[in-house]
Amino acid sequence: MATSSSQQPAASQGPKKHFVIVGGSLGGLATGLALKELGHDTTILERNPVPLLQDQGAGIVAGGDTLAFFKRYNRCDRPFAVRSDARVYLDKDGNVVHLEEMEQNMTSWDLAYYLLRANYDGIESPYCKVPNPVPGDGKATHLHDRQVTGFEDEGDGIRVFWKTSKGEEGSTYGDILIGADGPSSTVRKILEPDVQRKYAGYCALRGTLAESTASMAAREAFSHKFTFFHGPGVQILAYLIPGKDGTVEPGQRLINFVYYTNFPEGSTEFEEIMTDRNGRRRQITIPPGVMDMNAWEKQRELARERLPPQFAEIVCGTDKPFVQAVTDVLTPRNEYMDGKIVLIGDALAGFRPHTVASTSQAAFDAMLYADYVAGKVSREEWKKESMGFARYIHKRGVTMGERSQHQDLPLQEHIYDRNRASVPREQEVYPDWAIAV
Repeated sequence: MATSSSQQPAASQGPKKHFVIVGGSLGGLATGLALKELGHDTTILERNPVPLLQDQGAGIVAGGDTLAFFKRYNRCDRPFAVRSDARVYLDKDGNVVHLEEMEQNMTSWDLAYYLLRANYDGIESPYCKVPNPVPGDGKATHLHDRQVTGFEDEGDGIRVFWKTSKGEEGSTYGDILIGADGPSSTVRKILEPDVQRKYAGYCALRGTLAESTASMAAREAFSHKFTFFHGPGVQILAYLIPGKDGTVEPGQRLINFVYYTNFPEGSTEFEEIMTDRNGRRRQITIPPGVMDMNAWEKQRELARERLPPQFAEIVCGTDKPFVQAVTDVLTPRNEYMDGKIVLIGDALAGFRPHTVASTSQAAFDAMLYADYVAGKVSREEWKKESMGFARYIHKRGVTMGERSQHQDLPLQEHIYDRNRASVPREQEVYPDWAIAV
């Protein structure tokens, strides 16, 4: 974490501000919650037409910053993650060829989301009870069905324009606009139209399998372990995550997998895997529940050929697979209009998932920006820390992906890459090119 400075930040503690946050997923909610605790008012504009985001069905490796964020801001009294005690590497026959003890914590997107909603705007759910209000907290407003179309400087603040799925148009005025709307950020596209999200040549095939339905061999391979397999153009990993309504009870959890495999851009295979069951060609993601199961059956056949049996079992057994095209995007800076517009999380830099750092970036950016607003760090420190993390981990993700998917390397090289990526952020020393602001 950045340290305090005697330099007076431009956004130091003072009058209550109103922050307009574009994007209501984890990054936007984390930022809103951190600013709310400082006493500032926040309004989240989420483009999704329904009040709650769809369960993404995805696992999250909860890194140090993610754990620190929830320790700092989460007031729901319930377990947050499933513990993993070791990293394990299998060969093609399913035998353990490398094991090293390493404690990590694995959670799920849906549990993180509902914990954030409970703490931010008091959404009740089976995941947790809503904590009591805290005197002095700012007002938290969450508006769904708000697709941002633009913004303009207005007096001492900024006006954000939006439209709904029914064609209604309106605007929201605030002191500061925060773009937390993901790697396909609308805010970033308006500010930096030349910064494009680019396909990296492979996809992450994802899904879960109920722990209770897995074979003994699969449960042994993935229970409290972070397990991997590498093959030519293929990488797959799996671990346990919380189950229905966030339960962490043994036997009720889920085995989550991420299966990277190459799909050259423009190939028939790529077009097929990115076209859903209704014939709609998706650009980045096939969500859970809309996969063309004929296309998925081909992937099941390939999994049986390519993967160790424990991994093939969970890939073939999942009933709601989904696909994410792996992409790269990096914004050159994190603030615009002299600080009236700020980018955080994936809107600032979309990491390849090998880094397991996307949620940690959102948590870190939220905490760091809140510390800047509170006057605990200077503007220069905030910018250097945020941009240093964004640029450095972005480059690491590209390198890891290229080595994993497009180079024939011995297993020890992949183990080294993954261990290097696990160095705690506060122990990293960013090179000059990463922290130039």
